[in-house]
Amino acid sequence: MDVPHVWHGEAIIADTLQRGPEVSLASTDGRWRFSRWRQFVGSYALPGLPDPLFVVQLAGKTSVRTWERDGWSEDASYPGAATIVPATMATRWLVDGELDVVTLSIDADELRSAAVLDQFSHMRFAFNDPLGSALSRQILAELYEPESGARDIYVASLIDALKHHMMRGPRKTLAADFPTSAFSSYRIHHIMDSVRQKPEAEHNLENMAAKAGITASHFCRVFRKATNMTPHQFVLKVRLERAQQLLSQSETPMNAIAEMLGFASQSSFNRAFLRFAGETPTAFRNRRGAGSRGWAANA
Repeated sequence: MDVPHVWHGEAIIADTLQRGPEVSLASTDGRWRFSRWRQFVGSYALPGLPDPLFVVQLAGKTSVRTWERDGWSEDASYPGAATIVPATMATRWLVDGELDVVTLSIDADELRSAAVLDQFSHMRFAFNDPLGSALSRQILAELYEPESGARDIYVASLIDALKHHMMRGPRKTLAADFPTSAFSSYRIHHIMDSVRQKPEAEHNLENMAAKAGITASHFCRVFRKATNMTPHQFVLKVRLERAQQLLSQSETPMNAIAEMLGFASQSSFNRAFLRFAGETPTAFRNRRGAGSRGWAANA
């Protein structure tokens, strides 16, 4: 009687993507695996993996989303963010452009013996993780260096640190809690996330610049360089994307949507929506509302 072959998580990912990792390292006993994946684009479904997976985004676009019940997540991953995927949990991903991530899987038995397996029982998507990002980048830098005894010892120490960092779990810290001498990308993403979480709030240029710790004019320049839009354009875009969701998935009246998203009046909401979507809110709701759930399920 043949013994069925059990694939490890990285082999399953490679089979799903139809390509292997750019670089990979595994312990001799197979209890952990570290891999770098690049340039997977589009929408794809990943079956449940045998062990929890720790993912750190190194580079790529900020519109990386995961499927949540009946639609793509409002929050998006970004360079410097980490995600924990529980064992056996099937996931779906939407990637708009190139992506560069590293993954670390740790054998579930090791996590169980360390009494930390419970904290990997549910998905934690796109939390800010500067230490995980820094460790992952340093490990990669060493893996591209020529092999040597000293390098191998150093890499093993870094991997061990990243393992314990993963096992400790995400901390409830914000990007702004980490002081830097210069403006950094995770600060701008922290501000973008705060807009996505409460698009109806007053997100004026002065307030956003104060959160970033720089002048309003400098914030406007770096924000536009990073996103190809002004802060005002981004806030308006987020509000109108939320309006599309409300129009598609609810019967909320137009004037209530305009008010809850911070528009001065329904007429100003209608004008902004028409410029953004190329049709009126009423036309959008009539065209998309009835079939939006069915469309999302097939996306």
